[in-house]
Amino acid sequence: MSANKFTTYDQIGKKEDVSDLITNLAPSDCPFTSLIKNEKVKARNYEWQEDDLAAADVNAHEEGADAPVADQSPTTMQTNTTQILMKSVKVSGTADAVSTYGRAKETAYQLGKKLKEIKRDYERACIGADTTMVDVDESTARKFKSASQMINTAVDAGTNAAGTGDALTEAKLLELGQQCYENGSEPTTLMIKPADALLVADFASGSARTRDLTNSKTIVNAIELLVTPFGEYRVVINRHQDPSRAFLIDPAMWSTTTLRPFTRTLLAKDGDNDKHLIVGEVGLKHKAFVDSGMIEELS
Repeated sequence: MSANKFTTYDQIGKKEDVSDLITNLAPSDCPFTSLIKNEKVKARNYEWQEDDLAAADVNAHEEGADAPVADQSPTTMQTNTTQILMKSVKVSGTADAVSTYGRAKETAYQLGKKLKEIKRDYERACIGADTTMVDVDESTARKFKSASQMINTAVDAGTNAAGTGDALTEAKLLELGQQCYENGSEPTTLMIKPADALLVADFASGSARTRDLTNSKTIVNAIELLVTPFGEYRVVINRHQDPSRAFLIDPAMWSTTTLRPFTRTLLAKDGDNDKHLIVGEVGLKHKAFVDSGMIEELS
């Protein structure tokens, strides 16, 4: 204490000033899995069939002709597997008993965090990784095929001057859209990484396109809907997707396959703490591999 004054540095028993909230800016949105349906499956490996029509051809016969030679083709069987996702929480009895800022109980807060983390892990497994199906034995973790492994229609972005993947362009998107249209598919969503949203916004800067800002004080530099000769595509940004790809998808043709819904189980006590396990078993299905498309090898 100084000779002439008493300051807060000398005080004992000062009250803490802690905001009664917790800020967490980590993104928890999962655009791909939020758009698709959920479907119940009853086995870890599940199958579905695809079929196609013969290409349109000349079909003209002379009067009184015999029946043409029968020409049938079998269906195509597709398969995928379920993947077990889990997280655990272990909190001491004291940690749940003490008063805390920003949450009522530590266990409830930690469980909420883990559920969001699992959701992001599933999103990444679906569209953020290029994963082949893994189902070997009981000592190997199963993995389901990612979206990129269930899309047969693809356009290569090409290479830039440095010899690496090129940037997303409107021309490449239209090329992919044409292929999807010729396949008979009707994609409705263009899913892109955040950096590519800037490139898509630039699609509107072509010489034949103008923006009227005469009576507006707001500049809008974002594209939410692309109207192309091959369909209308809603533009969705995804933080978790593979940055080397852009996806053109029809969400109605995709589904989350659930063998075991996510549940929370209180595990047996072995001390002064509570242990909780969150576990579920899910996979991914694309009903027709030629339906959606993707641009690959993007920078």
